[in-house]
Amino acid sequence: MIIGDTSIHISLKKLGENLDAVRKMAGKNVAVMAVVKANGYGHGAKEIAPTLLEHGADYLGVARLEEAMQLRESFLKAPLFVLGFTPDRFLQTAVENDITLTIFSAHQARILSEAANKLNKKAVVHLKIETGFNRLGTDSIDELFEILKTPNIYAEGIYSHLALKDRASDEVQLEKFMNIVNELEAKGHTFRYRHIADSISAVDYPDFRLDMIRTGAVLYGMKGFESDNVEVQPIMTMQTRISRIRCISKGEGVGYDLEWTAERDTVAATLPFGYADGYPRALGGKSYVTVRGKKCPLIGIMCMDQCVADVTDVDDVKEGDIAIIYGDGTQNTLSVAEAAQKAQCNKNEILCRLAARPVRIYE
Repeated sequence: MIIGDTSIHISLKKLGENLDAVRKMAGKNVAVMAVVKANGYGHGAKEIAPTLLEHGADYLGVARLEEAMQLRESFLKAPLFVLGFTPDRFLQTAVENDITLTIFSAHQARILSEAANKLNKKAVVHLKIETGFNRLGTDSIDELFEILKTPNIYAEGIYSHLALKDRASDEVQLEKFMNIVNELEAKGHTFRYRHIADSISAVDYPDFRLDMIRTGAVLYGMKGFESDNVEVQPIMTMQTRISRIRCISKGEGVGYDLEWTAERDTVAATLPFGYADGYPRALGGKSYVTVRGKKCPLIGIMCMDQCVADVTDVDDVKEGDIAIIYGDGTQNTLSVAEAAQKAQCNKNEILCRLAARPVRIYE
């Protein structure tokens, strides 16, 4: 494999420590689903899965069946969970490959039942309850009872998702969820897993943890929560190397439209990364890289494959020097959180934008 100058470094050690910290926070009676959708939030789902399983993840959660199937090819026995909608035509495939599905319609329960009957097994599902997010799920008790009485269906769990507007509205959702759960359980239906908490609510709301928490961003060191219930660390560093250094005279321009012009004699470094590597184009001219511990502003319009930084204030700078694109926020590096703020998006979007081109190096 050719490893180019732009690369993404993933610390499996820190990932494992983050999951350990989450499991300790949750306690022995709360299962932890490690969410690895969107290629493990850009970190590489197949590559990080072994670490997550070794550190006790009870499920690997993905958004779509195709993501689960990619994992199933490498992990024949791993517990896989699809959080999103699975089209009818793929339901039998899920049963064949022992993948746990989200369902919320009796129609899909019947299809799963037929598939499971042919295969002489049970279709494992979690019921998705609509509590106010208004994305997926049902709040129809009749529909839920219909699913539960369908043959060959094992309703292992029941869950919902919070809108996370504020504690008060989240409590309204939790109350609606528990009222539905209690009504179903009063009729004799029990669930191994009841879950509603994502990364943020799992940390901030201990009383929302129930039987399982679904943790994604927190495992990758993203702190969207407010409490200090858990300590995690970013696991990703993105870096590149300076490919060219040129001295630019005051008044000269850089890049498309010569949008940036030098206000002083400037040492400019060309860097081999751009928006095709997943770096937000909006950060061109607004952000920085770090060279030898110094913040170096990006200048000019961000290109597809390259960009330019002002390295005038870096002593003895030379071609081949490492430039940190994303770090952990220490030593003058740009954290994902700061990048998201500058790009006016959220942290998960920054991570999920990371393209396939920069090779991932697992350490």
